[in-house]
Amino acid sequence: MKDTSLVTRAKLFLRQLRRKMPRWVVLVIDLNITLLSYFICKLSLYAYLKVSVQFQLTEVLALLLCYGLGFSVMKVHRRVVRYISLQDLMQVLFASIIGLILLIISNSLLITPSSTIRPYFILLHFGVNTLFLIILRILYKEFYDRYVMLGKFKKRVLIFGAGQLGLQALSGIQGFANAPFSVYGFIDDNKKIKGTKISGIRVFHTDQIDTAFISRYHIGEIIFAVELISADRVKSLIEKFEHLPVKLKRTPPFREWLNSDFKPQLIKDIAIEDLLEREPIELAKDSIKNQVKDKVILVTGAAGSIGSEIARQLFHYPVSRLILIDNGESSIYELQQEFKAYGKDLSHVKFIVGDIRDYPRLDALFAKFQPHLIYHAAAYKHVPLMEEGPYEAVAVNIRGTKNLVDLADIYRVEKFIMVSTDKAVNPTNVMGATKRIAELYVAYKQSMSLVKFVTTRFGNVLGSNGSVVPLFKKQIQQGGPVLVTHPEITRFFMTIPEACQLVLEAGSMGNGGEIYVFDMGESVKIMDLAKRMIRLSGLKYPEDIDIKIVGLRPGEKIYEELLADGEVTVPTHHNKIMISRVRNNWQEDFKTKIDELIDINHSKDTAMELVKRMKHLVPEYKSQNSVFESLDQSSGADNA
Repeated sequence: MKDTSLVTRAKLFLRQLRRKMPRWVVLVIDLNITLLSYFICKLSLYAYLKVSVQFQLTEVLALLLCYGLGFSVMKVHRRVVRYISLQDLMQVLFASIIGLILLIISNSLLITPSSTIRPYFILLHFGVNTLFLIILRILYKEFYDRYVMLGKFKKRVLIFGAGQLGLQALSGIQGFANAPFSVYGFIDDNKKIKGTKISGIRVFHTDQIDTAFISRYHIGEIIFAVELISADRVKSLIEKFEHLPVKLKRTPPFREWLNSDFKPQLIKDIAIEDLLEREPIELAKDSIKNQVKDKVILVTGAAGSIGSEIARQLFHYPVSRLILIDNGESSIYELQQEFKAYGKDLSHVKFIVGDIRDYPRLDALFAKFQPHLIYHAAAYKHVPLMEEGPYEAVAVNIRGTKNLVDLADIYRVEKFIMVSTDKAVNPTNVMGATKRIAELYVAYKQSMSLVKFVTTRFGNVLGSNGSVVPLFKKQIQQGGPVLVTHPEITRFFMTIPEACQLVLEAGSMGNGGEIYVFDMGESVKIMDLAKRMIRLSGLKYPEDIDIKIVGLRPGEKIYEELLADGEVTVPTHHNKIMISRVRNNWQEDFKTKIDELIDINHSKDTAMELVKRMKHLVPEYKSQNSVFESLDQSSGADNA
């Protein structure tokens, strides 16, 4: 019972220390140190100089009164001791100097020589007392940081980057009472500052940080506080530490909190997007601005991952009107609330619940707003779902696109920019085939219209609704396993802002009839992506989180491509955008076949009939891992 009582008392003591110490307690402690220094100096004089000493009440009262006034004038007891700084220590020194001056004055005014304090004793006491006051504060802060705070949070962190951003992060963490971590040290790759201390925090070299170091010093996180370095450099730094059993985090860029204090809440987990991100895209903003200035712009699928980002970027250009349409009521409402939070005038922005399959509704909108530019991002995109529901895929991706293209021609829209996908290249699934037919119809219409029809084509975007990255995050948070369809499957990835910037750029340069293909960089192995996301979560594969191979989904292919067979790419003025010359391989009765396809009524045999007709329109469409593979076999037999 006694041990339990001691533990309880210790916990109560530490809890009390975490709270702000009352000001009068600090003043009482300082006066007690002043008194202790008095006795130590007296005893030291007796021990080393054999000077007879007398402890006089008048001396004690004079000391306490003079130094007490000094402490009060400089208000040293009002400083929060656990956040002591050099400036605070200077205040202590000045308070002691005031006490010394007051003591000298009072000493000269005393009536009897026997009651005066020897001058050498006054100076000795001043030095010892000041030293004790400063050392005690430094020791208290060290004790508080190392034991009180660590006892509460049990988490130590390292800050990578001993520069200005790193110091700001340190200051923000130390100055925030409820920061969920304590800084143990800096990491820097500059060998000249290895082993030094910055603001009392030791600097370690990059090469010193390994699994043994992390384990020995109980490090829980590494926070990257670096700026003005390339994306490749950031990736190489992260890759150096991602195998360690720690969570990796990063501070936001300095510009994001320039006008406010740095707070620990700004520190975010490093995401897989940080590792796949490439150098920032240089946009011809003047060209985009000239195209959209004073124009009425319609964005379809405006509440989706791509459409919403296109809307966000267009909002910052001087457009006349921004018409945002989506068939998801909740989604378009959330986008509206997001735009309202900008605190800017939204009178020129219209949020509309509408469906691109509804031709009369679209016709009314075109007649009312007379759009100059259309960014068509509305589509059904999930491969397995569309493989099971070809009717819906045809209705949205083909009928919806045809509705918009036909109305764009009728109302003489200046330019129509369609967002397509790499899955339209040599499609192996319904979704890809419908997007390829949409591309073909856009090209077909271009041959007979004054409207400039432009298609943009790219791969997967990181963090989009239903994409693999948020799915893996959720599976990791739930404890696994992470589900991967095939050990060799690869995908191209691009961030949402990057993809949308290129859509705007391609749209500004398009003269009609082009399919713009984006540089997606290197393809990423999904198995490796899953392992890295596990490591970035501070966990280990397979000890903490396992990966389970579940097999390819219907219509899914292992490798994806951006260019169809027979297509030729030519460069543009932008090194990340190429033009693919689409083959005009539509048949003479192409439009008739399109109309017949989209007019098929839904029945139990609709799926097979729809896919059969799509395969006639897109001969390169060969199903994989799908019930529709039988159509390819029968087609082959017929050809034989």
